[in-house]
Amino acid sequence: MRRIVIILMGWVFTLNLQATCVEYQREDSIKVMELLKGAPATGNLMVHFARQLIGIPYVGHTLEPFDKERLIVNLRELDCTTMVENALALSLCVRDSVCSFEAFCHILQKIRYEQGDEPAYTKRLHYFTSWIEDNTSMGFCKEVQGPNPPFTAWQTVEASYMTQHPDRYRMLKVNPGDIPAIRKMEQRIEGRRYRYIPKDQLTNTSLLRQTIHDGDIIAIITNIAGLDTQHIGIAVWHDDGLHLLNASSIHHKVVEEPMTLQQYLFQHKTMPGIRIIRP
Repeated sequence: MRRIVIILMGWVFTLNLQATCVEYQREDSIKVMELLKGAPATGNLMVHFARQLIGIPYVGHTLEPFDKERLIVNLRELDCTTMVENALALSLCVRDSVCSFEAFCHILQKIRYEQGDEPAYTKRLHYFTSWIEDNTSMGFCKEVQGPNPPFTAWQTVEASYMTQHPDRYRMLKVNPGDIPAIRKMEQRIEGRRYRYIPKDQLTNTSLLRQTIHDGDIIAIITNIAGLDTQHIGIAVWHDDGLHLLNASSIHHKVVEEPMTLQQYLFQHKTMPGIRIIRP
């Protein structure tokens, strides 16, 4: 297969005939390979890789520098979703013993887009409920729904925010014709019900430690109208309880939160609890 590489304005454009165009900077590919080569032989890969990303600046909308969707690899700037996606892609590379940059990009595409389809804004898994369902079908994760307690409450999914507020999404302003396809994505998950752990149940107990594992993906649900989740991160247990390893807009970088997750949630009225996804 013939490959053409063009360097322009800091971006590396890798064009593979009959394959996806991947856009990245040289330091991104170097970082990926360094992380894969430094992976431990044992231990929790999700926690390991997420901790390697600590300190990287939080930047929103890094997947949308262009008017047309591309597969973006950017380990210099992360938001909460891309931090989790990168940690998961690295972990899957090591799990499957495919430790190359090309393999990383292939897995990242499968994680980020519906059924690993070619990058398109209407195929990106914008709502995290869609992300969970699609990645479960790909065999990359599964949602934990018990026991009860601590899973004592139900979330009925709302998904209408993007199409109700298209002016808040640059890609929808540029490409308004995509709105109907996004609405179909929303309709597929609207009304679905999932068990979640209310924040008052997030105490430092043996039951919770048995229920939530280090490296689980924590999806913080929200009561903001039209949204299913507000934030995501990775579970890490400390002596004082459960903490969140996340790309934080508050700290402006990837951090392992110094406060417990329960303390964090009680500071946010729009966050009633969490869903748990296990890679």
